[in-house]
Amino acid sequence: MNSKKPNVILIITDQQRYDTIAALGFPHAITPNLDRLVHEGVHFESCYITAPSCVPSRASLFTGLYPHSNGVICNLDKWQRSWVERLAGNGYRCVNIGKMHTWPMDAPCGFHQRLIVENKERIRKFTGSEFIDEWDKALATHGLQRPLRMDYRKLPDYKQRLGAFEWPLPDKLHSDYFTGDLATWWIEKYAPTDEPLFLQIGFPGPHPPYDPVGSAIKKYAGRDIPVAEIKADDMAGQPSALENLRRRQVELEADAIAFSMNPEMEERKRQREYYLANVTMIDEKVGEILETLESKGLLDDAIVIFTSDHGDTLGDHGQSQKWTMYEQVLRVPLVVWRPGQDRKGQAVSALVQHFDIGATILDYAGVGIPDHMEAESLRSFIDGDTMPGREFVFAELGPDNVIEQIKFMTMVRSADWKLVHFLGSDEGQLFDLRKDPDEEHNLWRDPSCTERKASLIGEIFRWRLESQIKSRNWMADCR
Repeated sequence: MNSKKPNVILIITDQQRYDTIAALGFPHAITPNLDRLVHEGVHFESCYITAPSCVPSRASLFTGLYPHSNGVICNLDKWQRSWVERLAGNGYRCVNIGKMHTWPMDAPCGFHQRLIVENKERIRKFTGSEFIDEWDKALATHGLQRPLRMDYRKLPDYKQRLGAFEWPLPDKLHSDYFTGDLATWWIEKYAPTDEPLFLQIGFPGPHPPYDPVGSAIKKYAGRDIPVAEIKADDMAGQPSALENLRRRQVELEADAIAFSMNPEMEERKRQREYYLANVTMIDEKVGEILETLESKGLLDDAIVIFTSDHGDTLGDHGQSQKWTMYEQVLRVPLVVWRPGQDRKGQAVSALVQHFDIGATILDYAGVGIPDHMEAESLRSFIDGDTMPGREFVFAELGPDNVIEQIKFMTMVRSADWKLVHFLGSDEGQLFDLRKDPDEEHNLWRDPSCTERKASLIGEIFRWRLESQIKSRNWMADCR
């Protein structure tokens, strides 16, 4: 990398599991463009988010702080500042196209320009009225509006679909196609060539509703898509807070998912198929975005980062969506591509935290990483240096309108063990990941694991104290 500040392209999907990219070892997925990034870049096999929910995960990513440090612990919390301000103050043109999930939704957050596309199915009130994003405006010019829960409920088999629906409007108006096309249009017309660019592109999918276009669904016809059975021992060992979460999901029909306490395998297979079809749609648009950037010479000295904010259980462990600490939710894809990459196709197995992306971007941009940031740059991994990674990764979540029966939930994971602590409860989760990689046997009350449990709870205590010291000046630095 030469002395010129690199262009940085950060592509974030919403709710995309690790096992959704063919080149990462999952051939049931159709992802040729993401495969290219994997084959030509560096990918991280053990990247863990800091919160299993959209808003706290993104606020953590864009502040470089754990949720308990920045105060954003659930989907209902406000956040509107980020390290993007540092890029903007050091010569970068900073633009967001698509989803960011700030609150307020139109908070500048350091960007010079934001073309916002938010949730697919939800409409959120903003300053006393509905928030109108770029997608709403485009639909309105065609005399249309986004399909909502009450529209899907008219389907005779709505209860059996688990949120999987065929996109009912013209293909080009699907939120992910629209976001991708909006990005290529902006790049072609407005992307600067005389100053470094930070471009964040946020796809709304594959977050539910799982609503791919028909042509994408056809690509998965007859494909062997693995779906894990729900084991009785797994369900019996779950804390009562997670049992309540399952029931709450059935009551709420969150994001148009009429969840079931006992979903049929065929229903789950269709849900998985539609989810992957949505990923394939996004993959198509990622390819077009890369082509457009290349045609303008913006990839000549660039860093392209692809990731997601969290995963989705898709019925695994009898759970729906996120809000839990299972691997399907916490572990996300992270791929970093640069032109002329020396370590093409290299995998990094070390444990890293998802919010390390921010520190990495600041490092490559040469603008300095603030002392208060708890994130660590991944540049050494990408450049090929031998690094040990983190001994432990952490995630946490506070209560919101979906996961109500918790005071605070904290996860600590090492290479071999995972513990989930529920504040104010004698229940929890403990998994020996060497013997039980699928997290089906909860050892929380196993007498032989008492010492291990105490040790991991002690790591949470140590981490919180060190975190308090590290992040104590962040408010002052952000003013």
